[in-house]
Amino acid sequence: MEHPLICAIPAGGVPVALELAERFRAPLFLGIVRKLKVPWNPEAGFGSMTWNGKIYLNQELVRILSLTDDEIRLAVAEGHRSIRERIEMYTGRGSIPPVAGRMVIITDDGLASGYSMLAAVEALRAESSERIIIAVPTGSSGAVAVLPGLVDTLICLNLRDHTPFAVAEAYENWYDLDDEEVIRLLNRARKDRLFYGIT
Repeated sequence: MEHPLICAIPAGGVPVALELAERFRAPLFLGIVRKLKVPWNPEAGFGSMTWNGKIYLNQELVRILSLTDDEIRLAVAEGHRSIRERIEMYTGRGSIPPVAGRMVIITDDGLASGYSMLAAVEALRAESSERIIIAVPTGSSGAVAVLPGLVDTLICLNLRDHTPFAVAEAYENWYDLDDEEVIRLLNRARKDRLFYGIT
């Protein structure tokens, strides 16, 4: 595989991306995607926002929830703030590489709904990536069925058919990565000159 870029969706995608970056000796960068939170239920989202400011709304859900323009604007502002904070924390104002004309492998720890991955794919398409590959350890059959038509290749090593599906179910030893561990992994990539854009 010639000169790919590795795009990690943090936090769970970072350890997977680091393995790929080390295998291919390819630079990794963070594709930070944050959900746009439903005002009265912050655990639920009605869309997502990407590292390059692209906004993707679940229009049907917006309609069902009767979200106002002001509620959407506030959620977008919060999403933007959250993305900037994560960029500062994880990269020290690092940038992403130019992806136009490049092959990009996007990875996460798994695909549940696939909505974060969809947003990342669309963000990379907007930047004119030449070829996009999704590579994940596990995923729901529903999410995996939707994404192949949007990318050049999708690799999912462990496909799960039952619903509801949680990524954690596919792992023997699952835990949420905290910020300290993400930073430690990124420092490892930096030491090996595999982390793009640190200033």
